[in-house]
Amino acid sequence: MSRNHGQPPAVLPVLSRGKHRSPRKGGCFMEFASLLAGERWSDHPSCTHPLLAAVARHVNDYTTDAGRSRLVELIPSVIGLTGDDLHIDARIALGSARMALPVAAADRQRVLAVAVLSCERVLADLDGRPVGALEEPSRSVLARVPDANRWAARFIGAAPASVTSARTFRGQAAPTIVRNAAQGIAQACVPDPDALLRELLVQSIQVCAAWAGHGPGRDAIPGPAVTGARPAPAGSRRTGQGS
Repeated sequence: MSRNHGQPPAVLPVLSRGKHRSPRKGGCFMEFASLLAGERWSDHPSCTHPLLAAVARHVNDYTTDAGRSRLVELIPSVIGLTGDDLHIDARIALGSARMALPVAAADRQRVLAVAVLSCERVLADLDGRPVGALEEPSRSVLARVPDANRWAARFIGAAPASVTSARTFRGQAAPTIVRNAAQGIAQACVPDPDALLRELLVQSIQVCAAWAGHGPGRDAIPGPAVTGARPAPAGSRRTGQGS
């Protein structure tokens, strides 16, 4: 489906939680994306990057019934966004962990701090920079949770130095990170968790659009540009990890 379809059809039913057997029973965010894309009815359509689709499913399910209608306009934005570059998985996971870390409950902050450091390790390997040389947004968010930061540093320091394989990171680590991030935001003591969940999805769409080659200015994506979303210049080192 072309991205020129800027708005979803007015006939789309109200979004609801979980999986649905058919549109007659209602639908979640990704199920209606599959419908708009002309695919078989599914919450795992091929038209969208698997990790971006996971973020969309979590955001759909953790958003309240009252706030879920604010997600409908984003459905066309995920259609056609896919790719094999591991940067997409690492950047979506890292952005999710960064967003959730300062607002999540203390018992979840340790997990999210480990997630930030783990994603940084993956990106360091992909981009050929020293392990431990964190990006400024990661340093900044970790500084806001010093106890979790210290715990995560000890945990990562005790782990093997080898970088997680692409298959393991893509299939296990990254999905776990985005699930924890969405849960952390949904359960956070903040004025409007729904708005932050929507921002999580918008950020993930922007990252995927940039690294999938659509550019950061994709028409259907509202919201500000995301740090880390811009792909590296042509010719820069991108070493894929072994799968």
